[in-house]
Amino acid sequence: MNYYLGVDGGGSKTLAVVSDAAGTILGRGVSGCGNHQLGVELASRNIREAVTMALLEAKIEQSEIAFAMFGLAGADREADFLILRPMIAKLGFDNHAIVCDTVIGLRAGTRQKDGVVIICGSGTNCYGMNKQGDVMQCGGFGYAFGDFGGGSDLAVEVFRSVIRSWEGREAETLLTQAALRMLQFASVEQMYSRYLDEGLRVPYHLAKILFEVAGEDEVARGILRRQGTELGLAASAVIRKLGMQNDRFDLVMVGSILTRGDSQYVTPYIEKEIREAAPACTLRMLAMEPVAGAVLLAMEYSNCDIAANVYEQLEAKLSVKEIRTA
Repeated sequence: MNYYLGVDGGGSKTLAVVSDAAGTILGRGVSGCGNHQLGVELASRNIREAVTMALLEAKIEQSEIAFAMFGLAGADREADFLILRPMIAKLGFDNHAIVCDTVIGLRAGTRQKDGVVIICGSGTNCYGMNKQGDVMQCGGFGYAFGDFGGGSDLAVEVFRSVIRSWEGREAETLLTQAALRMLQFASVEQMYSRYLDEGLRVPYHLAKILFEVAGEDEVARGILRRQGTELGLAASAVIRKLGMQNDRFDLVMVGSILTRGDSQYVTPYIEKEIREAAPACTLRMLAMEPVAGAVLLAMEYSNCDIAANVYEQLEAKLSVKEIRTA
């Protein structure tokens, strides 16, 4: 029996799982940040810890792993891989590969090898692969490099909308009282002065209140509408540049902003852009943990046939059990 290791190394959590060829999860390990951009030694230590835990729970030796696939946040450019290749090589797996976490997110969300994924969690990203195996990434590097949104940017949009409303530059909004409650201030003036005088950063969890008031607040809906449109534009750019306009494929939606139960304020605007670019595309919310995509890629890299029951096993054991918030 061959065994496979999948690793999902993110900004806040690293998850490693060991699977057999039938998709049975034999062991898993969880640790902290696996993004080298937030600290190479920290990421290296956490990835090693998660992998060790997964192997111990699976009761197998590292030498028994046929292939290990590492899907890592921040694995975007050659400059990143110059750091990541030696870091992962030190773990000692004979057969392994490193991809960006967008790649495992796509593979976890569709049973096809081609498709497009959009990610909207703390930040945003988009990645696609066509039937010929050509790939493209659009975004992932922040507002100055063309992105908009994700929890961090949306929190700033909330904060500045409250300020603009207070100053009279924007309409009154329910975001004001919601933000004051969350940040524990008695007035906008007090909040304004404190953040300005002390150089405080707007906490990313402020984005949550967009969904709390969107049903009754046009300012909140406008921010979320822009988020959906921007994600749709990124995906449309990937679709067109990869020549996928006439293909049938899945657009996989990943990340806390999209997997919320009230993503009704975002997804219709994604779909509007996508329908114009690729009418035969199907939108799918990610139902499995992205680490499932790492397992599937590990199997494919070692030429393992992936039967339908493999997907069923992974879906049963690696389903997204709870809706994440921003």
